[in-house]
Amino acid sequence: MNKRNVAIIAHVDHGKTTLVDKLLQMSGTFRDNEEVQERAMDSNDIERERGITILAKTTAINYKDYRINILDTPGHADFGGEVERIMNMVDGVILIVDAYEGTMPQTRFVLKKALEAGVIPIVVVNKIDKPSARPKQVVDEVLDLFIELGADVEQLDFPVIYASALAGTSSFSDDITTQEKTMDPILDTIINYIPEPKVDIEGGFLFQPALLDYNDFVGRIGIGLVKRGKIKVNDNVTCVRLDGSLKQFRIQKMFGFIGLKRVEIQEASAGDIVAIAGLVDISVGETICSNDKVEALPILRIDEPTLQMTFGVNTSPFNGRDGKFLTARKIEERLIKETQRDISLKVEQKDSESWTVSGRGELHLSILIENMRREGYELQVSKPQIITKEIDGVLCEPFEDVQIDVPEEYVGNVIESLGLRGGNMEGMHNYENQVRLTYTIPSRGLIGFTTEFMTLTKGYGMLNHTFKEYNKMVSNEVGKRKLGVLVSMENGKATAYALGQLEDRGVMFVEPTTEVYEGMIVGENNHDNDLAVNVVKGKNLTNTRSSSKDHTVVLKRPRQMSLEVCLDYINDDELVDVTPLNYRLRKKILNTAERKKFDNRK
Repeated sequence: MNKRNVAIIAHVDHGKTTLVDKLLQMSGTFRDNEEVQERAMDSNDIERERGITILAKTTAINYKDYRINILDTPGHADFGGEVERIMNMVDGVILIVDAYEGTMPQTRFVLKKALEAGVIPIVVVNKIDKPSARPKQVVDEVLDLFIELGADVEQLDFPVIYASALAGTSSFSDDITTQEKTMDPILDTIINYIPEPKVDIEGGFLFQPALLDYNDFVGRIGIGLVKRGKIKVNDNVTCVRLDGSLKQFRIQKMFGFIGLKRVEIQEASAGDIVAIAGLVDISVGETICSNDKVEALPILRIDEPTLQMTFGVNTSPFNGRDGKFLTARKIEERLIKETQRDISLKVEQKDSESWTVSGRGELHLSILIENMRREGYELQVSKPQIITKEIDGVLCEPFEDVQIDVPEEYVGNVIESLGLRGGNMEGMHNYENQVRLTYTIPSRGLIGFTTEFMTLTKGYGMLNHTFKEYNKMVSNEVGKRKLGVLVSMENGKATAYALGQLEDRGVMFVEPTTEVYEGMIVGENNHDNDLAVNVVKGKNLTNTRSSSKDHTVVLKRPRQMSLEVCLDYINDDELVDVTPLNYRLRKKILNTAERKKFDNRK
């Protein structure tokens, strides 16, 4: 069977996973009576809820006489390392661009990786059925981006297909009336434009894992392209480790991909994308080869973490109420297990009850926390901190490229806020009544900005950012919260009476009957200092009747805080308690008197 290996790349939310769905359905890969849910490739609950792809997924389609292996890649900057490694497994990419939004920061990021790897591009202009679609201008934008990124003549001669992945239609014309209920134009273009895998069937076996999976029975599973030769289950092979040492092992199991299933296979040959199990600590970038011809492929580059947080055992008075896994040993086991699957994550022991966890960004780390919470873990986490580096004797921090699209009336607010956060404007373009701003900003200037940005633009703004480079550190006050907090000084249940009296002091995070403890943050102060407050105070009852009957207390709604908002919100002297049922903000020092002493010493 002829083979084609392609990756699907795009900016987040431009329709990659939906397009893969339709390619699977319309190529006849599923049986007619097989039930398939929408965005079937996003198998994880969080992926489905948020509509994002977190881990790269492998699938395969049989079309005409071809086996087309498709890799659905993440669109978010925090998972960019996966995109880079996948380019080593494929010969072509399908770049999806929204017919209205056009090229976005992640489009640039993923396309740059593809062009550097020298793979053949096909462009799909998706969401062509949007009333606001502007396909001609979008194709011009894509061409400009190719030229800007230094594409060669062969790469510039890319075919363009116009499609609506949601409706399952496509055609070679930008005229909406030519759209037909088929994905054949895309599948035919893959066959005609993307070359056969550049591999050698005859030589000794050669394989390099670019992705990892983990299974409790066989340990780590390496997923990658067979670069040369053939392999069977139970064959003995040699692994060339990252440090150059050699390790022999037996192939215990091998898996191939078809549709949404991972199927056990007995043999594979050059050009196949397979998963290999047998070496419990196999790592990305190592080389697996036949024993009689040992050689090492170039090591794959893995993106360094840019952000770190402290994970610790929950020490609040409410620990153990909600969760099943509370101890340091359980939390450490879970973090180590995560590093088996996610090589961008680094975990270091800080002390007996806390760990420094480093990742690619806030989303990367918050998804790990959310997964642990859903599995029944209780933990407390600190504010995310950037990871600094010393380069040529100069202290440097990570900077990001930021692209913002906002209606004209909110531009002033956004520019002012980014200026205070150390942002440097690179460009400003008007399009109808929308404005596109491009900035370079220190990564820590973006910590906590997303929530503020949504408030500034009343939810109408779009914010996208990608890691740019390490550069000289800027002044120290970037990205700190300006307002203080209201901190409970008592344990108990919040009362409507106490909250009603405190409403003019700030914005509350709790409502009547919420259980609170001393040191827990219950609201935001209107001023820049922290204030200890009593939210459990009840009204003193007397036996004197009042001539004016008590009015019912009408309270404003408390502010709703998601996990990301909590992580963005806290300062260095604060923590977030995360349990299966609650997120609580708290001070590191819970005792009010001790905290005052500590603040005075500062």
